[in-house]
Amino acid sequence: MDDSSYYIPAAAMAIAFAVKAPSLLRSWRDPLLRSVCVLLVLAGLVFFFAAPPTIGEVNRLTGIPNVSAPLVYSLLSAFSAACLVLIINWRGGPPEATRRASRRWIAGYGLVIVALITLFVLGDAPLERLRDLDTYYATTPFIREMIVLYLASLTVAGVAMNVMCWRWALQVHGWLRAGLLIIAFGFLFNIPYAATKFIAVVARWNGGDLDDLSTYVAPVLASAGAQISAVGFCVPLACQRIGDTWSTWATYRRLGPLWRELKPAAGHGDRAVRISWWSPAELQITQREADIHDGMLSLYPYFDTEVRSNAYDAAVAAGSDPAQAQAEADAAVVTAAVRARAADPEGRVIDSATTAAPYASAEGPRDLVRISTALRQSAVVAAAREQATTRSESDFHEPTR
Repeated sequence: MDDSSYYIPAAAMAIAFAVKAPSLLRSWRDPLLRSVCVLLVLAGLVFFFAAPPTIGEVNRLTGIPNVSAPLVYSLLSAFSAACLVLIINWRGGPPEATRRASRRWIAGYGLVIVALITLFVLGDAPLERLRDLDTYYATTPFIREMIVLYLASLTVAGVAMNVMCWRWALQVHGWLRAGLLIIAFGFLFNIPYAATKFIAVVARWNGGDLDDLSTYVAPVLASAGAQISAVGFCVPLACQRIGDTWSTWATYRRLGPLWRELKPAAGHGDRAVRISWWSPAELQITQREADIHDGMLSLYPYFDTEVRSNAYDAAVAAGSDPAQAQAEADAAVVTAAVRARAADPEGRVIDSATTAAPYASAEGPRDLVRISTALRQSAVVAAAREQATTRSESDFHEPTR
C-alpha cells in the first residue's frame, strides 16, 4: 500500500464525522449516534496513524523509536471495541442489557490497550521500523508478546462481529440484512490479516523469512476489510433514508389527482405562505394535504350523501373491500361536489348552508391517498363524475344533505 491508501480513507472518515457532528451535538444522549461517531473517529485515526509518514513523524516528535506501534495497536483495539459496541446498540434490546454488554467489551479491550502499552514499555525496540516492525521484532521479549496480543484481539473481534452479524441477519430482512452481511464479510478479512501476520511472525521464530506476507499482503487485507465494513455500516442507514424520501415523494405524487381536482375550490393561489419547490418533501406533503382539506371544507355544502351511498354500494358490488369502497365513495362525492360548485357560480347553496363541518365523520378521518387513487382509477368514480357533469350541464339542483 502506498501512503495515499492510508490518508484517503482517513479523510473520508473525517468528512463522514463532520456530517454527523451536528446531529451528535443535538442528541448526545443517543447511544447509537455516539457509537457511530466514535467508530468514525477511531477508523480515521487508525488509517492516519498507520500511514508510514505519520509513524515516522510521531516517533520523531516523541523521541521514542517505534512508539507508533503501541499507538496504532491501541487504536485498532479501540476500533474493534467500537464496532462491537455499535452492533450491540444498533441491535437494541433491554437498555440495561445493552449497556452491560457494551461495558464488558469496552472494559475487555481497555485492558488489552493497557497491556499493549505495558509490554512496549517493558520491551526494547531501539531501531525504528516503519513497515515491518511485527516481523523485525518478532523474537524480542515483550515486543513479541505485544504483537501476539494485538493480533489475537483483532481475531477475537473479527470472529465476534461475524457471529453477532450473522445471528442478527437471520432475524431481519431488507437493507439491514444486506448491511449486516457486508459488515460480516468485511470483518472476515481480520482473520486472513491476522493469519498472514502470524505466519510471518512464526516463520521468524523458526528462522524463516516470510516478511512480505506481513509487510505487503496483510495491510491490503486490513484496508479492504475496513472499507468493506464501512460500506456495510452505511448501506442500511443510507438506503433507509433514500427509501423514506422516495416513499414521501411517492405519497406526494399520489395525492396529486385529488389536489388537482380540488384546486379550483381550494384557491391555492391565494394562500399567504408559498412553499418553494426545493422545500423538504415532508413540508410539501403538509402543504398539499392542507390544500386538500381547505378544498373539502369549501365544498362541504355540496356533498351529496346519496352520491356517497350509491357509489359505496356500487364499489362493494364490484368487489372492493370496505376500506376501498369507502375511498371510492368519498372520491365520488368530491368529484360530484366540484361539478356542483362549478354549476353554482353565485354560491346559492353556500349562502343557504347552516353548518360547515370538517370532512370527517364518526368513522374518522379519510384516507386521502386512497381517495386520490380512486379519482384516477375507479370506474365507480368515473361514472359518478360523468353523471355529475351531465346533471350540471342540464340543470343545477341543490344536493341532498
